[in-house]
Amino acid sequence: MRLVLPWPPSVNRYWRHDRGRTHISAEGRRYRADVWAIVAERGTGGLPFRGPVRVVIRAYPPDRRRRDVDNLAKAILDALEFARVLENDHQVADLRIVREEPVRGGRIEVEVEEAL
Repeated sequence: MRLVLPWPPSVNRYWRHDRGRTHISAEGRRYRADVWAIVAERGTGGLPFRGPVRVVIRAYPPDRRRRDVDNLAKAILDALEFARVLENDHQVADLRIVREEPVRGGRIEVEVEEAL
């Protein structure tokens, strides 16, 4: 499965801490809802992947600022789980993240397939 997703919020903006509890921020919930809508539009949700998967993320940042690519994975995988592409992100047996050249607004191209 191949999807083109919006650029996710940073890890610092995805999570919020309040009164000793950690939860997903409003921005993080919006991102998950946006990914869910993209998956629903394609009609590819509903747990198509139940076993181990390989995920390749091609990250096209919105600008040339320095970013750690490893910080992208959590928001993206969490959104894919929310959209029912994955049963749980623990299924990811092989994860690759490739930083590409910046594009206006940024985008994520993600490919999910069964791990053999």
